[in-house]
Amino acid sequence: MFAPLYTSLKSRGLIVEASAHCDIPCGIYDPHPAQIGAVTIVRLMDIMHEGASDNPVALANLHARCALRKEEEAEKIKTEIRVIWGDYFKPAMVEQHPQVHELVHAIMAAGSACKQDVHREDGLKLVELVNEFAALFWQTKGVPTYTAPCPYPPKLDLVYPKLGG
Repeated sequence: MFAPLYTSLKSRGLIVEASAHCDIPCGIYDPHPAQIGAVTIVRLMDIMHEGASDNPVALANLHARCALRKEEEAEKIKTEIRVIWGDYFKPAMVEQHPQVHELVHAIMAAGSACKQDVHREDGLKLVELVNEFAALFWQTKGVPTYTAPCPYPPKLDLVYPKLGG
């Protein structure tokens, strides 16, 4: 019912679209999507390095698709971390955890390094940093964490919240 009106107003420049998470504030933040993205980047790098084909076009296609996804995941990680850092971490939390600024900067740099190349070490560093951020995040909520291998390739360790007991 409102879609035609919305479309009409938007097309005339009377509505400017914006997106955020979520600036209400909703209070719902979780570093897990960033952790999954970091593991995904390592997996994509592995696929690119393992990729073997007698067909150079198929190999080029595989590399192009993996590179595109790797870049998308790195940007998603940077966004997820930036939102939690900027919206969730209040001055009192930063006072208790002053390393958060340096950690976020290191994640941004590691995410960029993963976009620029296919060095597995860069991906592993990104996983390590995002895990460190996840542990810090859960600590601010008073939630204990544990580390366990993720249940999918490349089976890297992730920090998980210990919920419900």
